[in-house]
Amino acid sequence: MKFLISFAVVLVLILAYFRFFPSAPINPVLPVPQGQEEVNGHNAEVPKGATEDEETSEEGEGHSGASIAPVAPGQTYGASITPDGALPMTALPTALGTRDSAQVKLTGKASAVCQAKGCWMTLPTADGKEMRVRFKDYAFFVPKDLSGHDVVVSGWAHRTTTTVADQQHYLRDAGKSEKEIAAITQPKEEVSFLADGVLVRD
Repeated sequence: MKFLISFAVVLVLILAYFRFFPSAPINPVLPVPQGQEEVNGHNAEVPKGATEDEETSEEGEGHSGASIAPVAPGQTYGASITPDGALPMTALPTALGTRDSAQVKLTGKASAVCQAKGCWMTLPTADGKEMRVRFKDYAFFVPKDLSGHDVVVSGWAHRTTTTVADQQHYLRDAGKSEKEIAAITQPKEEVSFLADGVLVRD
């Protein structure tokens, strides 16, 4: 009998303990250690940023061209960068090699710029083509009149396939005619660039 009474008392005390002192949740969400970043799986190299589809869908949401500083030598957009170590566009094929992507700093003359809000620009490549430069996380724009200025871009060059829809979208942004837009009928293999910073050199 004493055993049963002792057992009941212990059980009541245990239940009372859990009633007034609940335990910590199982599998709590732990913070990511500082300096540790996710990898998005593209050769475990290219950082996460806006994709072509994300850029198209996000246009006009929460960004304003009014906050873009005017073009001036030394002006930076996005992360603050310097020209130190920048390679000319002619060195891009060597820097990229046979890899799908490479982190690099390049310098060249901006040619086309998005006339909708400055959300992309292009730099001529050594083979006479254009490398489209977009901006990481869609976080900053460049002035619409940046064309013709020497710039430095820092970020990731990567091989990509640009869909017909995206090519046509870029032509509309650049103010091209409907005839030129309608002439695009095939996807295009090209090198594009995801920049975290842009510096105007002149």
